[in-house]
Formats: sequence, structure tokens, C-alpha cells
Amino acid sequence: MKRGFTLIELLVVIAIIGILASVVLASLNTARSKGADAAIKSSINNMRAEAALYYDNNSNSYNGLCENDGNITDALAAVDNAGSGTVHCFDGDDVADTWAMEAQLVASTSQYYCVDSTGASETTLGSTISATDTECN
Repeated sequence: MKRGFTLIELLVVIAIIGILASVVLASLNTARSKGADAAIKSSINNMRAEAALYYDNNSNSYNGLCENDGNITDALAAVDNAGSGTVHCFDGDDVADTWAMEAQLVASTSQYYCVDSTGASETTLGSTISATDTECN
């Protein structure tokens, strides 16, 4: 008597393995986008300290923060490289002594992470800052 697997049994095992693999791949994609969001939030939060240093070194003004500070421009580039679709940085050019930065998140493209000079750091639905409104709303 020969013992072995039938063709049906082998096909069922292959189908189960395929289903399990697709579940794992879907989970990995979610984890990848959440990791990108964490990198975006971390970079933007670190810009708060750099903005404070810029303010102290530039006669208590944020004017030119987004364009003239190399660490800020590097951090904005890092946020962009992390996969953010949109990155905004507005400084005190139009509104004295204020700044705000925000970036579009990867996991939910309708959400933005925003940090401003008032100390706010929050996830918002849609873009909330502009050159004339430099506070996260």
C-alpha cells in the first residue's frame, strides 16, 4: 500500500499558505506606513528645538526660519523623503514672532501633523496653516 498525499491535499495546503502570506504582506504594508508617520512626527517635533535656537540667535525673531536655517531645511527634506506628500513651513515673515510646520501623513493622506510656536503639536484633518495663520487649528 502506497502512502502519500493526493493532489487535492497538496492544493489545499498551497492555498492555505497563500492566504497566510497575503495576510502577512498586508500587515507589513500597514506597519511600513505607520513607521513613516512616526519618522515624520519625530522630525517635525525635533524642529521645535531648532526653532527656539534660531529665535535666540536672530534677535528674538523667527523671520527667515524656514529658508535660512540649514537644520530646518534638512529636516524638511527628511520629512519629504519619509514619504510625506506635502510639507509646509511658515515663519514670522507675515505674522511677527510665530512659526508653524506641518506635513501630510502617509497612513491617512487626509491627515497632517502640525507643530507651531505656541507649543501645539497635533494631528489635524487637512492642512491648517498658511503664511497668514501660523497656528495649528
